[in-house]
Amino acid sequence: MCYFRIMSKTSKQLERYFKGAANHRRIDILFVVGKNDGITVERIADELKANFKTISQHTKSIAQAGLLNKYYRGRQVTHSLSPYGKSFLRFMKTF
Repeated sequence: MCYFRIMSKTSKQLERYFKGAANHRRIDILFVVGKNDGITVERIADELKANFKTISQHTKSIAQAGLLNKYYRGRQVTHSLSPYGKSFLRFMKTF
């Protein structure tokens, strides 16, 4: 029996989370969103002094990986960490 099958997540699922955060900008985004629940892409870009389009693409990838939640409020999109995103952020802080 594979060790990862004993855990609650399969190795494929874990791979998705790690790939979702496998970039320094994405890690920065997770930390910023962790401190600012409900933050917009524009504010994330301002906080990180980065390009809006770049941050937008990264948040899309992080959301597809299941680490970030997007909430659509009219023309604005706000972001918060998913439960897995919170766990992943805790993991990164202890690493």
